[in-house]
Amino acid sequence: MTRATPYWISLALFLGTGVILYLMGRDLICPCGYVELWAGDAPPEQSSQHIADWYTPSHLLHGLLFYAALWLVAPRMPISWRFAIAMLVECGWELVENSAWVIERYRSVTVSFDYNGDSIVNALADIVAMVVGFALARVIPVWASVALVIGFELLTAYLIRDGLVLNVVMLLWPLDAILQWQQAG
Repeated sequence: MTRATPYWISLALFLGTGVILYLMGRDLICPCGYVELWAGDAPPEQSSQHIADWYTPSHLLHGLLFYAALWLVAPRMPISWRFAIAMLVECGWELVENSAWVIERYRSVTVSFDYNGDSIVNALADIVAMVVGFALARVIPVWASVALVIGFELLTAYLIRDGLVLNVVMLLWPLDAILQWQQAG
């Protein structure tokens, strides 16, 4: 194996995720027929169908958090292999997130009653957001990573009444109090 091997593995994971999503029947782009760079005010049926949206920051946070977790559990592992592990987890999440079971779970226990899953373009952009977060975590101080996590969570909670933590809670342990708060927005 060469030093580049983990990066080739990461590229294969990225491309393979796109192929698997296609084989799962995911749309390449928004069924509306066009792609927007930013879809912050898109109608609900176009949620997660364009390149970036209000959930993109949560994927950037994945990168920050994966970097921190892998630094804690495997500090001597080469960064290239930690990156490949982060890619494996993120790509795996994109496949699980777009499975029929998770899409139906979002529809039944969150405010996302009309959630249709991600387009392939959105899912791959989410993975790129994780890569950006991972790369940022390598070069910014720990306090800045913590500030980004807290800042993005507060920003998305304020603007869309959702975020990484709320999304995980509502997916795994739905709480009526959170659902009612989200519906009030």
